[in-house]
Amino acid sequence: MTFSIARHRRRAAAVALPLATGLLLAACGGEDGSTANGEEPQTITLSYASANTGEKAYETLAQDYMKAHPGVTIKTNRIALNAYNQTLTTQMQAGNGPDVMYINAGTGQAGSVGQLGKAGLLMDLDSSLKSVLPEGTEELYSLDGKLLGVPSAVTISAIVYNDDLAKQNGVTVTPSSTLQDVLSQCGKVKAAGKSIFGLAGSVPQNPGIMAMEIASSTVYGPNPTWNQDRAAGKTTFAQTQGWRDALQAVIDLNKSGCFQNGAAGAGFDALTNGASQGKLFGFFAPSGATKDIMDAAQGHVKLIALPFPAPQGTQTYAALTANIGLAGNAKTKSPKLVQDFIKFSVSPDEAKKFADAQGSIPVGSDIATSDLLPQYQPIADMLKNKQYRPFGIDTWPNGQVYDALGSGATGLLTGQKTIDDVLKAMDAAWSS
Repeated sequence: MTFSIARHRRRAAAVALPLATGLLLAACGGEDGSTANGEEPQTITLSYASANTGEKAYETLAQDYMKAHPGVTIKTNRIALNAYNQTLTTQMQAGNGPDVMYINAGTGQAGSVGQLGKAGLLMDLDSSLKSVLPEGTEELYSLDGKLLGVPSAVTISAIVYNDDLAKQNGVTVTPSSTLQDVLSQCGKVKAAGKSIFGLAGSVPQNPGIMAMEIASSTVYGPNPTWNQDRAAGKTTFAQTQGWRDALQAVIDLNKSGCFQNGAAGAGFDALTNGASQGKLFGFFAPSGATKDIMDAAQGHVKLIALPFPAPQGTQTYAALTANIGLAGNAKTKSPKLVQDFIKFSVSPDEAKKFADAQGSIPVGSDIATSDLLPQYQPIADMLKNKQYRPFGIDTWPNGQVYDALGSGATGLLTGQKTIDDVLKAMDAAWSS
């Protein structure tokens, strides 16, 4: 996937990406897209996942639209990441989902464009919106030639890292570090009652994103088209040394004491508590989390986004994605309003405002030359030199493969699973 997308700046752009906290969804929907008198209801619902209650990007988008369109009401619903896909899928299948929804691109997760689109649950969007899609993302937001969603922003699946705190404890991790550099430092940190990384092992998405960050270098670095090869039957997870290397890295990190005690059974609260208490230096999340945490700390914490260091002898690549966006409900009673709101979300001014609020990179900017937020400066040269790969799960065929990876990585921590077990489960899920 190429993220050189300056050519879209003249026409539009958008944003978003989060992690965990909240719940419950309000209903909407109807059997057709009209009311008895032909007038649409001017109240719609917007559901989205969020890292924390302080995250305001989608709230700001809704408020901006209402200010620009007097008489319109947008009811927002914040949902925890670990509940979002199941909650959204259940409600959409029941016919009472939100009018507008935060959605995963591609097919690799349950609440994704591909999965909900195949079920006929998503609204066809105006084809003019295809102009906002970053190069290489067309297939992630379309199905059978129909546009079903638009991306919100470009982010990095990253180590959200407190470099100042790490250095105060004698730890150095940079974009040029190797996995071995990290492993060699974990023991002394552990002995001091701290850890370089926090991990929410009980939530499959967290060990899953960690493993995918490593695989961005070990698998997709040398073979950017690995997913296509897997789909064509040219390879499997079990046959690919890069996947074995990625999972071996998870085992090595655990054995070297790089994670906090109890990581395999920990939830997201372990990350927030550990970070706020200065007991861990980094964790694995979309790069927008840097801003969420810095805002919550009111300037007392400075964070950066780093790629996961690759094993020695393997080049490190950042995992870049535009895999979160917005889509409309095919059963909404307000299809014109939903279309207009989604168009508004990708307008250039709103895209920039949204990205700044969310701590991401606006869709529509040339990532090699864009005015990056401070947290991206350590990897500016990597982005300029296109030393990145797409986030691999975006074009996986179903959400079960990612679940198998995330739960399998936790199994590696507890010793209940082997690398072969995990890779066989992923191959089985791919074919299911």
